[in-house]
Amino acid sequence: HDLRVLGSRLIFLTQTTVGILGNFSLLYHYILLSFTDYRSRSTDFIHKHLTVANFLALLCKGVPQTMAAFGWKHILSHFGCKLLFFLHRMGRGVSIGSICILSVYQAITISPTNSWWAELKVKAPKYIVPSIFLCWMLQMLVNVIFPVYIISASSDKNITGEKNFGYCSSVRHEKTTDSLYAVLLSLPDMLCLGLMLWASGTMVFILFRHKKQVQHIRRTVSARSSPDTFVYFYTLSSVFQVILALFDNPGWILVNVTAMTAVCFPTISPFLLMSHNSKVPRLLFAWRGNIKSPHLRRNM
Repeated sequence: HDLRVLGSRLIFLTQTTVGILGNFSLLYHYILLSFTDYRSRSTDFIHKHLTVANFLALLCKGVPQTMAAFGWKHILSHFGCKLLFFLHRMGRGVSIGSICILSVYQAITISPTNSWWAELKVKAPKYIVPSIFLCWMLQMLVNVIFPVYIISASSDKNITGEKNFGYCSSVRHEKTTDSLYAVLLSLPDMLCLGLMLWASGTMVFILFRHKKQVQHIRRTVSARSSPDTFVYFYTLSSVFQVILALFDNPGWILVNVTAMTAVCFPTISPFLLMSHNSKVPRLLFAWRGNIKSPHLRRNM
């Protein structure tokens, strides 16, 4: 039991620390990008909001879950629990929506000019900003009901039907109600994940039909690892969350594994983006070079 608790503490602490530092670094680079002479791409706007959403998900899930693993379970009020669950769900939803928008945009931009997407291909960059803001608004509306039954773990009320999530709890309902609730919450995620798989498959099909674009194929297929990794982790996370909703009294292992899978992609996402976007690390060095005086640069 002691080894199990120690292992969960190390995993939560590592995920949260690495994820927050990674997303903060990437967000810093994008802020730096806006103050340089570099002309940002259309997808950079999506990456910025994806990073903010991941940062929000880690702060509202990883941090309190880590604190609970170390024994600080009764520090949040009812309002604090409701707010954290709502913000985590919103950040998670925007993260899914951002990757979905990115995948569809990439599929449209590489489509042949003589295809039925041709007109949309020209207008696609204009739709990115309103699509991202619409994603934030929809996630706020969809998840506004989610924290209604969330209560503090330190509640002094004697509630018989209560699910304990470590640092917060929720009121238990009938099995049918919980099942329907789990399906309704997972449906938008499943739609986005399905759309992402369709867009990725479309990209591969289009590119491999044009065998002359070998180098382009190699770059795009390599860049697909980010959406694919996203699909794997969030499908696993969605499955665990549905299972958690169906259990009347979920055990310690199920609660912790569900929390671990929920923060997996927000943790590795910034490193995936940086590995497939070589301009981001170079911006820091370019900025450092620009702030040096001409005299210093001549003497270097």
